[in-house]
Amino acid sequence: MDDCPCCHKTKERSREEYTRLLNRLSRIEGQIRGIRGMVEKSCYCPDILRQAAAANAALNAFCRELLSQHIRTCVADDIRSGKDETLDELMETIQKLMK
Repeated sequence: MDDCPCCHKTKERSREEYTRLLNRLSRIEGQIRGIRGMVEKSCYCPDILRQAAAANAALNAFCRELLSQHIRTCVADDIRSGKDETLDELMETIQKLMK
C-alpha cells in the first residue's frame, strides 16, 4: 500500500478491510464495464438505466462502509486525542456525500 499521491493523509487498514473494499470496487468496475457494453450494443434505455442504478447503489454501499469505518477508527481516535477539527472534516465529507 503506497503513499497516496492524491491526498495529504493516509490510513492503515486491516487486511480484511482492504480486501473487502477492493472486492466491492472490483464488482462496481465490472458493473460499469457491463453498462458500457450495453451502450455499445445499443441496448434499450430502461435496461441500461436499471443497470446504472444498480451500479450507483453499489457505489453508495461502498461509501457507507468506508464512512462507517472512518467514523469508528479515524474520527473516534482523533476525538479521543482532542482533535475536534476532525468533526468539521467529517461534516464536510458527509455534506459532499449527500449532494
